[in-house]
Amino acid sequence: MKFLKKLACATAVAMTMAGGANAATVLNDWVFNPTGGGFASGQTINEYLDVNGNAFIQINPSGGSSFSFSEHGVFNIVQADSNNQLFPVNYPGGNISATFQATGTGSFGGAFTFSGGTIRIYQNTTNQYGTTAGIYGADQGNLIAEFSVMAGGGGLVDASGSPTNNGQVTVLARAEAGALDAGYFFRENGQDLSTESIMAFAFTNANTIANPTSTLVNEVACQYSGFTGAGCNGTAYANSPGQYFFIGGNGQLKLAEVPEPGSLALFGIAMLGAGFATRKRASKV
Repeated sequence: MKFLKKLACATAVAMTMAGGANAATVLNDWVFNPTGGGFASGQTINEYLDVNGNAFIQINPSGGSSFSFSEHGVFNIVQADSNNQLFPVNYPGGNISATFQATGTGSFGGAFTFSGGTIRIYQNTTNQYGTTAGIYGADQGNLIAEFSVMAGGGGLVDASGSPTNNGQVTVLARAEAGALDAGYFFRENGQDLSTESIMAFAFTNANTIANPTSTLVNEVACQYSGFTGAGCNGTAYANSPGQYFFIGGNGQLKLAEVPEPGSLALFGIAMLGAGFATRKRASKV
């Protein structure tokens, strides 16, 4: 509770300072077309795309209470603003999935932060998510966006390095001009975002998965992360707190203007605070 109060104060200050420094503006009422069919037939996104998926985390203690980690995840994006207007239903062939890979550092019983990584978003036209195609079916179809994970973000972990129960995790990423495919992402006025650099902020609620499916273990732990331990060497898989484990996450992906260099850190703090304050949870579908 003390942490949240301090974070709220820091956020308020950061928002004020960032505003004066021409910081980034979160995009509202932007347009997304899951099939790449252009602005006119796209769906207006009031705030965010809903994300839901799983990730495998490996922890390497680095002395004292410190550790480094790697994370490999797969996600499904089937709607926006939790409005239940499902992309696969309203836009046949507009099945959207994503892969996530990142590294970072943290402290047991404290906080962790990301140091880098990649988010790739796909239009998976045949809806193979959750299968053995590619990586859990999450990297099939057309690659429509690629974001570089930036240093920062993160969240809180318990003494074993696992996210605190229903813990909030924040990821800050950036796509340079040309990293988004034309025809999918638009400003409210119809300008295609593929022609400019753009920021992305992902907020997810994370919880440890006690019994991941064998498909998830094989596809994400063994194949995607290159793990060779339990579940990948002929033995049964089981989470090992403090070493490796699966988490499930559901939350939001928001877009924002690219802030000036001097205000980026302040804006990141402000967005982190916003994520903790709202605690909006995307519907599981």
